[in-house]
Amino acid sequence: MSEYTAAAPTPTPTPAGTGGTGYTKSAVQLERERYRAARKRRERLIAGVCGLVLIVVVAVAVVSSPGWDLVHQKFLNGTEFRQHFGQILHGFWLNVQMFVVSEVLILVLGLAIALTRVTRAPGLAPIRWAATLYVDVFRGVPTLLLVFLIGFGLPALQLQGTPSSPVVLGCIALVLSYGAYVGEVFRAGLNSVHPAQRNAAKALGLNEHQTLRHVVLPQAVRNVVPPLLNDFISLQKDTALVATLGPLEALRQAQIASYADFNYTPYLAAAVLFIAVTIPIARYADWLQRRAIERQWAEAR
Repeated sequence: MSEYTAAAPTPTPTPAGTGGTGYTKSAVQLERERYRAARKRRERLIAGVCGLVLIVVVAVAVVSSPGWDLVHQKFLNGTEFRQHFGQILHGFWLNVQMFVVSEVLILVLGLAIALTRVTRAPGLAPIRWAATLYVDVFRGVPTLLLVFLIGFGLPALQLQGTPSSPVVLGCIALVLSYGAYVGEVFRAGLNSVHPAQRNAAKALGLNEHQTLRHVVLPQAVRNVVPPLLNDFISLQKDTALVATLGPLEALRQAQIASYADFNYTPYLAAAVLFIAVTIPIARYADWLQRRAIERQWAEAR
């Protein structure tokens, strides 16, 4: 039944126990809500059936493929998974440590780069140009290539105080690479704050520093939290690139385990660990984005 052919819009008397608000839903409104609920259930049922059919079709196609037995033996071996999962989990802890330390440093570097790029003070022009050059260069270099350059090139300079640990060198490469991306995310957030906010702050007597700290930065950070989380999901995965320098993190442990009998199931174990961390962060980022959209719609009403 269409929602527009429902019963006549006769006002319904206020039932007892409604708190005395004097409002109750009309028959038309109740019919409209029932229609929408039924339509939503029907859409969910159709989506569920379609998803289930797709999964069954893909599973049947994979299992019936000519090379399925070999793939199952080489990539989905339960014995290999259980045998090497412990040491891969131990290596994954190093990935988590690199991720956490690099993330903090990237936030600091990215925010400093963004503030430098949005400033218009003439005396800071050389620093602004340097920040722009840094963003252009490090965003253009692939992260893996940067890990090689920092990991092998920096120690080759033989400068006093240069770190020799591959973990530290790998983290430096990740910070330099992602600092450029995060700096641009922060800059977009700073530019998204309407100029009227600054004018209002000045009208209240706030100076530039107070306006930036109490008005601009809180709004800018709130606006860019979802894209920042997306960048950190990529960072969490790219900690595996440090394996090229030799540290025994998850990917390196999986490589060593697979070399023992040429079974690639340990790679699957490493992938499971990365997915176990990235999926919750991705869902949290989606939730934040949905909240931001709902807030914008609410403010526009």
